[in-house]
Amino acid sequence: MEIWYVWLFVISFIVVSVGNWIYRWRNPKCKGILPPGSMGFPLIGETLSFFVTSKSIDIHPFLDERLKRYGPLFKTSIAGRPVAVSSDADFNHFVLQQEGKLIELYYMDSFTQMVHHDDMNNLGGSFHRYIRRSVLGHFGLEPLKRKLLSEFEDVISHELHEWTKQPEVDVKRRTVPMLFDLATQILMSHKAEDNLGEDLNNMLQGFMRFPLYFPGTAFYDCIQKKRKALKLTTKLVEERMESYGLNKDGEDGNKNGDFLDQIVGDIGKEDFLTKEFVPFMLFGLALATVETISPAITLATMFLLDNPSVLQQLTEEHEKILEKREDASSGLVWEEYKSMTFTHYVINETLRLENVLPGMLRKVIADIHCNGYTIPKGWVLLVNPTAQHLDSKTYEDPLTFNPARWKNIGSNTTAKHFIPFGGGNRPCAGAEFSKVMLAVFLHVWVTKFRMVRIKGGEVVRAPLLQFPDGFFVKVSEKHR
Repeated sequence: MEIWYVWLFVISFIVVSVGNWIYRWRNPKCKGILPPGSMGFPLIGETLSFFVTSKSIDIHPFLDERLKRYGPLFKTSIAGRPVAVSSDADFNHFVLQQEGKLIELYYMDSFTQMVHHDDMNNLGGSFHRYIRRSVLGHFGLEPLKRKLLSEFEDVISHELHEWTKQPEVDVKRRTVPMLFDLATQILMSHKAEDNLGEDLNNMLQGFMRFPLYFPGTAFYDCIQKKRKALKLTTKLVEERMESYGLNKDGEDGNKNGDFLDQIVGDIGKEDFLTKEFVPFMLFGLALATVETISPAITLATMFLLDNPSVLQQLTEEHEKILEKREDASSGLVWEEYKSMTFTHYVINETLRLENVLPGMLRKVIADIHCNGYTIPKGWVLLVNPTAQHLDSKTYEDPLTFNPARWKNIGSNTTAKHFIPFGGGNRPCAGAEFSKVMLAVFLHVWVTKFRMVRIKGGEVVRAPLLQFPDGFFVKVSEKHR
């Protein structure tokens, strides 16, 4: 009988403890009122719903259902972390201005392991300021004007010429190695071999998973591809450091003038710049270039082929650029790029519909108050631009590809309701780089080549934008 009482006590204690734990999970501590929403199941939260595949370019069902139920600000839990999700344009505009005061950059656990283990979220503002400044120095406005614009045209012309030799081409898959080669050339003055660029296709999708490292998982596959890329970047860093050391006493060690030369020269001057970390950083920057621009090029191509009248208007704009040249065979110049009014409408409309990422992650470093609710310090804030970009109150018939709508969209709308490259104090340093790349691709296509849609083109969100069956075209050269 006494043993029965002991077991009753143990079972009761376990039930009460588990019940208390579940209650605390569903009702996190907060010095105020938490946003509405659900924390889901203990530990996994609502992660499974977040990763459900949606066969539509529309807002992902995870967000759409909760926006309708809770409004533009709600709480949830993803991958074991409490998250506040915001689609409120005014709040997002405000909070993105508060970098370093209320929020700071945050990376998913899987991303930190992909790029540099567990210290990405602890590097601080000095690291991000340094990286932004360095990236702008090699990918920003001045290098774009000075040399990258013409380099883009040469590379894209060569790539599309190669496409003409194939019966059909998967646009997304073929643009990835092209972009990777461009990125590694700018970063490291190196053209990758062994089809390394192809390994990066759809790698971002592996980031958006639980960091489960065993064979058969998407994350495991990404880690294997990452190791292959890191062999290259590590080798290049070691070679460059050796070369720099040999020249620093008498000659200028900055021989190549690329991003890697600058980084190697700064090793020892910045605490976060180490021989071990730099290869990861180079890999991360190359991957960011590949997996953000390639979906945009693919989507723009698909939209234009599906809208012949828009394609015709775009072609006419670029034909007029050629007509105004003294030498029609000369390359693009910056003034021509800036004159591409309709082209920029096409790019904006593509970016508005693309939304390749489910949102921008920030860590809350001080309690944030919004519309009577409190987002506690330590939570993750997911700023979601998709709902803003697809809001029918701002964009009429939002799922329709209509570049002409940008004729009447003012700066206030673009500041608060159009944030494909983030906003606030730290917008994406590669914004202009991406737009120039898209513009040059479109220019080369419509002035030198013809494309015909062959098959594919299904777009899904899982939660990243993907083309599961590819998007295949047949390319031929125009004869003037």
